[in-house]
Amino acid sequence: MFNKKCSKGFIVFFIIFFFGLFSVFAEQTEKAKKSDSEKKKETENFEVVVTAPRMEIPLKENPAATTVVSQSVLENLPRSIALDEVMKLVPGVRVDNQADGERVHFYIRGQGILTERGTRGIKVLVDGIPLNDPTGFVSDLYDIDWATVKKIEVLRGPAAALYGSGSSGGVINIITRDGSDLPVSVRGFFVGGSYGFYKALTEANGTFGGVNYRITGSMTSGDGYRDHSAYSGKNFYGKFNIGESGKNRATIILSATDFFNENPEGLNLAWFSPDPDNLRKLANPDAYTFNEYQRTQRLTGGFHAELALFSGLKLDATAYFRHTKYKEAVPSSVIHRTYKTPGMTLQLSSSFDFAGVKNSLSSGIDFAYQNLDEFKHPNLGAAVEGNELQSNQKIEQSGLGLFFIDRVELSKELGFSFTMRYDRIKNSLTDNLKIDGIDLSDSVEFEKLTGRVGVYWNPFEKTGFYANWGSGFLPPGTEELINNPYNYGGYNTLLKSATSSGIEFGMRGVSEDFNLNYDFAVFYLKTDNDFGRYRIKTRPLETFYGNVGSTNRYGLETLLGWFPVEGVALRLSYTYSHFKYDEVKTMDSGMTYKDTFLPNSPEHQLYFDSEFNLISDLTFGASVEHVSSWFIDATNRVFPDGYGKTSPYTLMNVRLIYKFDVDDTPFEFFIFGRNIFNAKYYGFTEPDPDGNSYQPAPTSEWSLGFRFVK
Repeated sequence: MFNKKCSKGFIVFFIIFFFGLFSVFAEQTEKAKKSDSEKKKETENFEVVVTAPRMEIPLKENPAATTVVSQSVLENLPRSIALDEVMKLVPGVRVDNQADGERVHFYIRGQGILTERGTRGIKVLVDGIPLNDPTGFVSDLYDIDWATVKKIEVLRGPAAALYGSGSSGGVINIITRDGSDLPVSVRGFFVGGSYGFYKALTEANGTFGGVNYRITGSMTSGDGYRDHSAYSGKNFYGKFNIGESGKNRATIILSATDFFNENPEGLNLAWFSPDPDNLRKLANPDAYTFNEYQRTQRLTGGFHAELALFSGLKLDATAYFRHTKYKEAVPSSVIHRTYKTPGMTLQLSSSFDFAGVKNSLSSGIDFAYQNLDEFKHPNLGAAVEGNELQSNQKIEQSGLGLFFIDRVELSKELGFSFTMRYDRIKNSLTDNLKIDGIDLSDSVEFEKLTGRVGVYWNPFEKTGFYANWGSGFLPPGTEELINNPYNYGGYNTLLKSATSSGIEFGMRGVSEDFNLNYDFAVFYLKTDNDFGRYRIKTRPLETFYGNVGSTNRYGLETLLGWFPVEGVALRLSYTYSHFKYDEVKTMDSGMTYKDTFLPNSPEHQLYFDSEFNLISDLTFGASVEHVSSWFIDATNRVFPDGYGKTSPYTLMNVRLIYKFDVDDTPFEFFIFGRNIFNAKYYGFTEPDPDGNSYQPAPTSEWSLGFRFVK
């Protein structure tokens, strides 16, 4: 049920919405019908080419649920700092923004293990360079300036056969802009807003001496909505292209990031129920006492080459190296880590026709290695470190994947693809501390053969159907293994790999007569040995992981885009998720439950966005975001004080963009308002045995800024 404030908000919104639609429609009735080329431009998503499946494939021939976030959507981000802004119009994806900054957790169909330092099980690539480590872990995407991104491809569902354990939940392929054709072009923007937020970005790009380049630098800072949730970041990104796309081309990537964030942790409902308006902004007492924070400093160098060899043979080669320094203060300790992460990929592809059937073959090898040095000191309070060592260990990880892809086009309308992959992941730990003379050095290995089969059928020019089956494989990674409940240091060797398999059916297409895009997918996903988090009484300030049970998941994902008249764009993303455990064991209590819902998994997510180009230089947009309630933990227990389940929420957002020129330099001035009717809700919850599960989200937020291109 909506409260009165939200009900009034909806009335105001729809008055504005229909007035704007009527105004624009009336203006357009005097204009001629748009040409076929204009219609095609508005409904081009069906024709776009995607590369997330490790081949260049027209979206209409890709037998997988895939959403493309275009530059027109990316240009309308309110703050351009985090993934939750980017994924609003992608069904099947949920992003939790933990402290209203850049630190997020994200899931695809409920997959993406919640850890303290990022996400696992979803493959993320930026300009062909993978961000995942050998175990499938990806950090919080601090390195990415979303204002520089050209296109994002999101492939949903088990894709371990494509990229290994890091893609058990899906793939996010991020492609940034190239430089312009001019020798020198300059871009920039500045935005500031609520809770001390600002971001400034400058960019130089162009083509000079046969090299296409883009160099970007940015600074971000904010106080956060809650106490002890401040963040700040600095980014540098250099992209250099030599050669032509589709022929012989090399891309060199150089990037650096320095990101700091305080961690307010979750709250217990009882702490702020007497006065929720004021107390909901407080941090957890532990966050103050122990000065909880994280700092990430990372340098990345990468190289991607496309080479056209003989007889239609193509070679794609990628090599990269990341160096990361990481420091974190948690209640039990202050953690220091240094990562060195090199990796490479070689992929050979060719196409040939035989008896009228086109066959595209690809095979290759992925290799990644990581060296991690870690030591911990006790946190004496305020992040002051004691002299005692809690751990001192070196971790080496390697991942080797061999894959084969076969794509067959039986006719213009019908085709199928087959993918098979073998992965072997090795983790070894050297214990340099040896407390009481006990050497906890150890090694564990995981290996798996995965597959994926898909078929597409396009019986009509602008309408297509697809179906596929795929398997997933997610071995325990760094966080699961080294958070050892049995010893201080060493590995938790009792953990097993989580596995999954799923089927999906979909339909997508374009109606040029009605200027409508549509994309529907239904899926069923079965998982075994899912990971879960828990605490133990003897070490209450630490988080551990275990294989807790198996799940059955099914759902519906819908994306619609309607462009009724020139200057009006209406988009709707809706996700229905029914995720339940067959059987789940709560590791802290030892109790087993059956047929309970997965925590932090709302059944309904809806995002509706409307945009009106009222006059040639002025654009107005408004959106509605609705998320249903979800359970806090796997027991699904709801207590009289309200602990155990969140309430649904609905947010209203608006934006206004005005374009103008100053001395032939294009400028944009913009104003964004999020949650303009001050709805109170929880942006993130986590299963905490002490009940400190709730992360209150911001009420009304406003930001304004400008962009320019020279």
